[in-house]
Amino acid sequence: MKKFFSLLTIGLALSMGSAYAADGTCDAKAAEKKLAGAAKTSFLKKCNADNPPASAAACDSASADKKLAGAAKTSFLKKCNADGGPMAAKASGPSACETSAADKKLAGAAKTSFMKKCDADAKMAKK
Repeated sequence: MKKFFSLLTIGLALSMGSAYAADGTCDAKAAEKKLAGAAKTSFLKKCNADNPPASAAACDSASADKKLAGAAKTSFLKKCNADGGPMAAKASGPSACETSAADKKLAGAAKTSFMKKCDADAKMAKK
């Protein structure tokens, strides 16, 4: 049994290359290889680290464009990745709250406060 896992581990290490990244997701690759347990976990961890989703790269690029650093960058990346990338929010167009804030010509802290309250009210209305 130890030989089997040793061979599996060696085979796994040899098969993980950048050429493999082009054909599907890491989960699909693991299923194709019929991996399970610790071998699957190890494979997925390495595969996902080597092949971040396109949205993660886009979020990194967007944070660099905004010249964010430290906690601001961390917060931006967390929200950006959770939202599905920087283009996800833009694709849906401006929200009613954003339009209303623009109509009122709000800026700075006043806009932030208005947006926070407006978004909270909108979420409550959806429930």
